[in-house]
Amino acid sequence: MTEKGPFVDCQPQTDAYQRWIQFVEQPSLPSRKEVDDVVRAMKSKPLISIITPVYNTPEKYLRLCIDSVLAQSYPHWELCIADDKSTEPHVRKVLTEYQKRDPRIKVVFREQNGHISRASNSALALATGDYVALLDHDDALPDYALYFMAHAIAEHPEAQILYSDEDKIDINGKRSDPHFKSDWNPDLFYSQNYVSHLGVYKRALLNTIGGFRPGVEGSQDQDLLLRCLPHVKAEQIIHIPKILYHWRTVEGSTAMASGEKSYTTDAGIKALTEYFAQHGPAGIIIEAGLVPNTYRVRWPIPDPAPLVSLLIPTRDRKTITEIAVRSILDKTTYPNYEIIILDNGSEEQETLDWFTAIQQEDARVQVLRYDHPFNYSAINNFGAQHAKGSLIGLINNDVEVITPDWLTEMVSHAVREDIGCVGAKLYYSNDTIQHAGIIIGIGGVGGHSHKYFGRNHHGYFSRLKLTQTVSGVTAACLIIRKSVFDQVDGLDEINLKVAFNDVDFCLKVREAGYRNLWTPYAELYHHESISRGAEDSPEKQARFLGEIEFMQSKWGDALKSDPFYNPNLTTSREDFSLDCVPGK
Repeated sequence: MTEKGPFVDCQPQTDAYQRWIQFVEQPSLPSRKEVDDVVRAMKSKPLISIITPVYNTPEKYLRLCIDSVLAQSYPHWELCIADDKSTEPHVRKVLTEYQKRDPRIKVVFREQNGHISRASNSALALATGDYVALLDHDDALPDYALYFMAHAIAEHPEAQILYSDEDKIDINGKRSDPHFKSDWNPDLFYSQNYVSHLGVYKRALLNTIGGFRPGVEGSQDQDLLLRCLPHVKAEQIIHIPKILYHWRTVEGSTAMASGEKSYTTDAGIKALTEYFAQHGPAGIIIEAGLVPNTYRVRWPIPDPAPLVSLLIPTRDRKTITEIAVRSILDKTTYPNYEIIILDNGSEEQETLDWFTAIQQEDARVQVLRYDHPFNYSAINNFGAQHAKGSLIGLINNDVEVITPDWLTEMVSHAVREDIGCVGAKLYYSNDTIQHAGIIIGIGGVGGHSHKYFGRNHHGYFSRLKLTQTVSGVTAACLIIRKSVFDQVDGLDEINLKVAFNDVDFCLKVREAGYRNLWTPYAELYHHESISRGAEDSPEKQARFLGEIEFMQSKWGDALKSDPFYNPNLTTSREDFSLDCVPGK
């Protein structure tokens, strides 16, 4: 095998993950000698306290769980177990046996059953380590889990919270359903506890917040992290893109079927509601999300509602432009917007007549003439100069509104001071996904998340149904504060006249310190290709290649990885499939 190994096509076979484990994960893992050498050279060897609340765990799984800790290649750990007054006699017997076997195993037997939060706190009280790892009583750690955590702590001594990717493991030890996660993604976390396992926390941080909180059982881990957030900075939350945790799929477990535990959704709503009551603007409402154990955060609209200037460039094509404009006028429930049609040299009389008629019909519509060669960036920059609103919307002339509150939803995020560009969920005419956020690196610059997935598909770990931070969104439907638009000097009309101007714009906004966001609750059709010609002439192809080269030259390494995607996922497709190039 060469250094990078052979290309292994693990799509779309059903054993794709097994092949990934064999050809990608296993060759990347360090040997025990390599681990020993690295640990020996560490200036600081953090003690990691693993806390495990136990209650009537089947003996087989309890032993497998503890054995997975004993097998750790990183030796500086302690296992802190709290038995929550189990009624099955084997539990005390097994725990006592292991406690005698290894002095790093500590056990407390609670005198009364208090459920998972109180039991976790009893385990936490035994901890003396610098960091605390959370391990459920029937799950398992791969033997390199704590090594990679300790290594990450050594690389990031400022880290307060660390988390890894995870998968599921069945009763026969077969692994499946890997969850390759985003780096820290606040809005995704508000929508779903994607952080989950393996979660590791600075023990001093957990002491500051008083550990786990009774009353939110079922969502106690999400509540724990929420209460940590006011005490940490985003850069102190470290994601390790490796599978360091195996959820055990046993009957009744969360790993087996999240829908089995509806009370977890109620607990999550309570945790989020109480968090935002203390740390969010007034008026936030938390609702159950579109799939089990997910949430929708409804952010408030200022009163009065700010004016939004919707910029729609067009040239002739009266029929499709009229569909777009009338769908906005007829369906949009947001109360305060203007539509600025940017006419880039229309010549057809029916189009010109319609421009006159629509302005007379509705005072919210105006047409501005832009008689220069086509330059998408320049046209929108021109429109922004004439916009009266404090928010700007970049809108293609071939969209069609589906959800009446699309603009309300987008504005509610765009007015948040830490948010930059806000994008919508766009469908092709055949009800497949056209846009669900831009993933940087796909195709060399950027591609559309979940492109061509069905309209009702949940997406990769429900991400088609969840509000989330993304690197970029398409300018086919984008809302942003005008102050931010001006701060980054709008779209690049010199180097990016047609393609990638929205990717570049979003990256500039991100570089300026804002988070770009995508919401599934603003839905529109984007009848793409109706209004845009193909790159079918030598001149167009040369311009397109030039724009790719410009993007790669300007942004360099920033185009090689997307913090809201995962390096274990492919950049050759837009479907969140596994990357099967070993050693990449």
